[in-house]
Amino acid sequence: MTYQSVNPYNGETLKTFDELTDSQLEAAMETAATCFESWRNISFAERAVVVSKAAEIMHSRVDEFALPVVLEMGKLVDQARGEVTLSADIIHYYAKNAERFLAPRRLEPSSGEAEITSNPLGVIFGVEPWNFPYYQLARFAAPNLMAGNVVMVKHAGCVPQCAIAFEDLWREAGAPAGAYTNLLISYDQVNNVIGDPRVKGVALTGSVEAGKIVAARAGLNLKKSTMELGGSDAFIVLEDADLDKTVQWAVWGKMNNTGQCCVAAKRFIVVDEVADRFLEKFQMALRALKPGDPMDQATTLGPLSTESALITLLDQVSRAVDKGATLVMGGKRIDRPGAFMQPTILTDIEPDNPAFREEFFGPVALFFRVKNEDEAVALANDSEFGLGGSVFTADIARGKCVANRIDTGMMFINHPTWTAPDLPFGGVKNSGYGRELSSMGIQEFVNKKLVRVASIDAPA
Repeated sequence: MTYQSVNPYNGETLKTFDELTDSQLEAAMETAATCFESWRNISFAERAVVVSKAAEIMHSRVDEFALPVVLEMGKLVDQARGEVTLSADIIHYYAKNAERFLAPRRLEPSSGEAEITSNPLGVIFGVEPWNFPYYQLARFAAPNLMAGNVVMVKHAGCVPQCAIAFEDLWREAGAPAGAYTNLLISYDQVNNVIGDPRVKGVALTGSVEAGKIVAARAGLNLKKSTMELGGSDAFIVLEDADLDKTVQWAVWGKMNNTGQCCVAAKRFIVVDEVADRFLEKFQMALRALKPGDPMDQATTLGPLSTESALITLLDQVSRAVDKGATLVMGGKRIDRPGAFMQPTILTDIEPDNPAFREEFFGPVALFFRVKNEDEAVALANDSEFGLGGSVFTADIARGKCVANRIDTGMMFINHPTWTAPDLPFGGVKNSGYGRELSSMGIQEFVNKKLVRVASIDAPA
């Protein structure tokens, strides 16, 4: 595959990188395996010195880290800065809390003593996507490094400068060689890494198809894996919701990162009583977005990450309309240089329309009318995905009841699905398995070992 930085704002090729040779990959694998033998045996406090330093560096140089995000995948500059800050916060969170999260847990056996300890597994391999090029890495690397594992990462081909910057961060923070390794490798080499006996676990964030391939390869080699495979989050609006505030969140939930977010609001499910007013306000807000240079703070609509991403979305919209969906607004490329697409709303989407089942990874909103709360819940659950979701209502107790009825890994009330260091992140169904972030994320790749103290007297 090609590792190439192409600015989606103007199509300019910024830089191209060569893949590692097999011998270079082998040297990197051996360095990581050797590093683990020492890294696993140092204290949490010693690891925290390095990990905290990495967080401090990111916090102190936000603009420097944000720039390649804007240039490589077109994220609006303020959002890129926000991602850098969030990533630094995640790293700091695990430096501060890992020892507490992994402290031995005493059991109460009927006799003797027993406890559960959390021991690192070894080299953990991550396959990560382009849409949040630091955040995805931070939530994988920080907990594993603090747990005593070492990590190797194959990042997306279109954000190599972000990938290299994150590896350089750990070196600058004082991490030993092999603690964090960026791998510019081919898909065949990915298979070889997963199968390598030195690798003890695999984490992927990506598409369902990529998840099937990577999970199958990990399973074939009897290795623990976690999968975060995207979603088609429902954004439910009940009749008692504050419409003005709800529409503001609808725009944010749909258009953050130009809609290129696993937990973006994708299916807007609105009860009849307020559907017309919501749709009118939503259209007005989307029309007000201003396309332009993502480095310009006045720009409110950035490009998609790549030309191919734009073409894929345009094709999805075209097929949806061909199968009976109504194009309420948008649906076309914006007539200007770069991979820009009009904010788009589709409605009248029947279950036999491919759009009903697909994930739209960009500025395309699917709008559904329902009669009542029960229909909203049924429609939200009629999906192969189950990552996040949200419900908007003035009645918090009612919102919690609705949230408990939705088959998904995360539900938010009066806020679109989002992320924070201390909130677990992950889904069910085709959205994958396992959790990242919070106290749960650091538990995925450790050996939960029973240590038992019993009487030395053998039975007669």
